[in-house]
Amino acid sequence: MTLPEKVGQMLQLDARGDLADVVSTKLAGSILHASPERMLEAIELAAATRLGIPLLAADDCIHGHSFWPGATIFPTQLAMACSWDTDLLERVARVTAVEVSSTGLHWTFSPVLCIARDLRWGRVDETFGEDPLLIGELGAAMVRGYQGDGLSDPTAILACAKHFAGYSETQGGRDASEADLSRRKLRSWFLPPFERAVQEGCRTFMLGYQAMDGVPVTANRWLLDEVLKGEWGFTGTLVTDWDNVGRMVWEQKVCADAAEAAAVAVRSGNDLVMATPHFLEGAQEAVQRGLLDEADIDAAVRRILTLKVELGLFDDPRAPDARLQAEVIGCAEHAAVNLEAVRRSLVLLRNDGTLPLLPAAAGAARPMRVAVVGPNADDPQAQLGDWAGTSGQVDWMPDGHPRESVTTVLDGLRAVVPAGWTVTHARGADIQVLQPDPAGPLYPDGQPRPDVARPAPVDPLLLAEAVSVAEAADVVVAVLGDTVALTGEGRSTATLELQGGQVALLEALVATSTPVVLVLVHGKPAVLPPAAGEVAALVEAFNPGMQGGRAVAELLLGHIDPSGRLPLTVPRHVGQQPTYYNQVRGQHGDRYADLTQEPLFVFGEGLSYTTVEYGELAVLEPVAGPDDEVRAEVTVANTGSRPVLETVQVYVRDLVTSATWADKELKAWQQVELAPGTRARVALTVPASACSIVDVEGVRRVEPGAFELLVGPSSRDADLLKAPFTIRDGRD
Repeated sequence: MTLPEKVGQMLQLDARGDLADVVSTKLAGSILHASPERMLEAIELAAATRLGIPLLAADDCIHGHSFWPGATIFPTQLAMACSWDTDLLERVARVTAVEVSSTGLHWTFSPVLCIARDLRWGRVDETFGEDPLLIGELGAAMVRGYQGDGLSDPTAILACAKHFAGYSETQGGRDASEADLSRRKLRSWFLPPFERAVQEGCRTFMLGYQAMDGVPVTANRWLLDEVLKGEWGFTGTLVTDWDNVGRMVWEQKVCADAAEAAAVAVRSGNDLVMATPHFLEGAQEAVQRGLLDEADIDAAVRRILTLKVELGLFDDPRAPDARLQAEVIGCAEHAAVNLEAVRRSLVLLRNDGTLPLLPAAAGAARPMRVAVVGPNADDPQAQLGDWAGTSGQVDWMPDGHPRESVTTVLDGLRAVVPAGWTVTHARGADIQVLQPDPAGPLYPDGQPRPDVARPAPVDPLLLAEAVSVAEAADVVVAVLGDTVALTGEGRSTATLELQGGQVALLEALVATSTPVVLVLVHGKPAVLPPAAGEVAALVEAFNPGMQGGRAVAELLLGHIDPSGRLPLTVPRHVGQQPTYYNQVRGQHGDRYADLTQEPLFVFGEGLSYTTVEYGELAVLEPVAGPDDEVRAEVTVANTGSRPVLETVQVYVRDLVTSATWADKELKAWQQVELAPGTRARVALTVPASACSIVDVEGVRRVEPGAFELLVGPSSRDADLLKAPFTIRDGRD
């Protein structure tokens, strides 16, 4: 291979531009954002190059095949994390891989393993929440689902753990800002989910945009070489995020020109360079100027070609298969998995007994009038969320996924309510008014700037109509939240409040005599107004995807029982940011001068349509060695009249540590099905090796001493039973 051919293999370029230039001139080894119509053209162009090396085709299939019309769009990662179900997420990823692989793509930029901390950050919806263990296990499940039985399987696609690492630790919630993270803090909480992905065999990693301690991740040899490839033994392929190499020149300004940036990126261990066209000339110039050894390029290209061999692309470029697409994309079997995922993702957070709307004895049900109100009650795009058609990343789906493929909450209630019931609808309020960014239509790298969202004014006519239908109803289902303009990459928010006329709408609804059930459809938690404390019930749905409205309707009527549990903490006020349950111990007092520090809802929280009691927690062997397991049992009883799927959560508190540490950490969980009036003795196991801290030297180890095992239905101290145990020194 010539030097240009080798450097070309390291390029991953946007297929929305001049495709002949990308593949034939720049000799790109990989493309992304190829529309369905352009995939075959790209394959033909690659076959016509001198060496005929096949392309790696990739896209952001974050919660389904985002940009293929009619493909199965699941709840967002944040929503699916509410299920706490690894088997379910593996099946979700398997469905996605089957659909994606039929369209000529080989690679999804998923799962996202970032930790949600500051909820103002625009990409919270892409995360699995705030806990490293939960994130790592759900991410590993998706890796298994994507990569299937091995890359030679024609339905397997490459998984990509991102964004490595610390990208979500923002300043003021601002996307891609400098992350104030020490190496110890990285090792403590941000790196473990990625190490778990390596253990699961994830074949690719994507780097974050940010810098830490002055070093862009793209140039962080400690993180990429010493930790990822050295300590963890990762042998896969690294891809930068969008124009990371160029950003070192024009944004972060740590490199003088394209040649210097290319040399830094390659020497630091990057393999594929996303969306930096100047890398082609820059890398060649770096070799000519002696800034870069061609052997470093050779090593990167070998890793890229190895992926293509493992995928079998030299024998079969895996072109789009129209016959297979007709069989699998959006098929009934996949829709069933989607519906199951949504059902398991819904979280009931308040209920005064209004729900379920159908009484236990179906024959006793009287016809009801249900008013469905709110800007997100019938908004398919808000329900799908980011990375799904109209979210702005591609240009070939201006109207998003076909309307008939999405069941909104209004659609779902109309389909599910019994005969004789009536369902009325009023929008009630608008959320935003979009305006062009005053800084101009494009970022310096040529990408479009998203519009600026301004709160919409209260519309008296919309509000009056909503109040009218509410007063005429037996129950109001108010569906509020945000839009795709208020969530996603480059769309962080300064506030977490409900925008536009939504607060006025909720206040007006609760002022009627009609019970109000609040359903939240949004990308990330909202700070709720006082009126939300007066609703009859509250359901957190996040972005529930295509089948979301059906599942919400089933939950409200009682066809299904709520089982979702929050994967993150919900604050009372934006000023509490960042809020997360595993806070490090140590501060003056336990409140603000003007506000409590207690969140509105805690990590792990969620109600059922029954009552569950915990008791008789016992650690079976109260002293364990560092290589042993801490085994315990707890009794869980369903004391109500409906079945329940209970998520038994196990936390550990290390009572005295050599360095400051989290007050408690999730170490295990188990889901238990209980029929009404039954109880179970649940066995729990925590490896002693998991009861570790990262010490002041940056070494993760178990410190012998006294611990507490905490077991219950949420992370709230008042919900947890406690039992002591000791880990002895291994030298004893």
